[in-house]
Amino acid sequence: MARVKCPICNKTENILKAGLIRNKQRYNCKNCNYHFITDKKKKNKIPFFEKSDKQITMLDIARAAGVSITTVSRALNNRSDINVNTGRKIKELAVTMNYQPNILAQSLVNRTTHTLGVIIPSLETTIFSTMLSGIQEVAATAGYRVIICTSNEKHEREVANIQALMNNMIDGLLICHSIHTSTFEHLRVHMNKRIPIVQFYRVAVGLNVPQILAEDEAGAEAVTDYLIKKGSQKIAMLLGPKELSLTQNRLKGYQNALRKNKIKFDKNLLAHVDFSDESVYTSLDNWLSRFPELDAIISISDKSAAQIITKLKNKKINVPKKIRVVGFGNEFVGEMLDPKLTTFDTQTRHIGEESSRLLIEQIISGKRDIITKVVPGKLIIRDSA
Repeated sequence: MARVKCPICNKTENILKAGLIRNKQRYNCKNCNYHFITDKKKKNKIPFFEKSDKQITMLDIARAAGVSITTVSRALNNRSDINVNTGRKIKELAVTMNYQPNILAQSLVNRTTHTLGVIIPSLETTIFSTMLSGIQEVAATAGYRVIICTSNEKHEREVANIQALMNNMIDGLLICHSIHTSTFEHLRVHMNKRIPIVQFYRVAVGLNVPQILAEDEAGAEAVTDYLIKKGSQKIAMLLGPKELSLTQNRLKGYQNALRKNKIKFDKNLLAHVDFSDESVYTSLDNWLSRFPELDAIISISDKSAAQIITKLKNKKINVPKKIRVVGFGNEFVGEMLDPKLTTFDTQTRHIGEESSRLLIEQIISGKRDIITKVVPGKLIIRDSA
């Protein structure tokens, strides 16, 4: 029995439901044989689109605007085949109702997420954080989000990061390899997929993937040339893993300068390190014991150059009078040292910008051109050389 009153006799007894009219409940009072419709009083509820626990959809906007979902979709996608006033009303409602597009749903339809995956070795050094700033600036301007993963200089974490990003429907991948990455099958298996890949700064030798490089060879040649002109003849070079093109190109530049200046190349003046304190200090001690006439050291990174200067000072060896020291990267640590570090500025922010730009171009065009771009750098002369 419905708990409603008859508008004639005001009784609630013998009131029966008698079907629907225009989606409203119809009643019949057996006492007076009267049929009537009574609207229930609406409770003072918060409108449905203001509920914090409800994900607003295009259907909700359509109901509020009194239009179809198709019309809402056209308005939110700036289609021209919709009335201007209707489109404006729908967009205003979307803002008022705090509508957020369902990215996953859109990606399933459009096969695009407007998201770039980025893998970098570390965020603890400015060389990588400034690259990331450049990547994000270009990506944001182009309307892309960025998912950042760090390998912490570990090969196995780099492998896991690639797999995780590829499984999360990114539109493209940017990668700067870890110092311990010596095999690249984990990247090779993804090269024939629809997702474009761009390597930057630390790139794999022989991998057929677009890449953005620092001016490694020309930079190392300029640094070595400068030291020779300052009078250095016994120049050691601290390098990274052989598998990275960065290492090979800087070694070429070093050898070019020696050859040009008719100085004999000695492979014992080279050291391939993982940039740990132990590996850097071991290499330095080895050079000092084998080459008393050592008068200059080129480090492949500013961080290691700073370690070398500190160690030399602890040994009471004057920098630069006895041994000149030059770094690579132009990290802020160089200006904090005493003496301040001479370095080759690799323009790391520009490397990040160019990497992001190249990847987005390949996403939009659908082309997979194997491009290599070199970002010019410059020698910055300070007190250490």
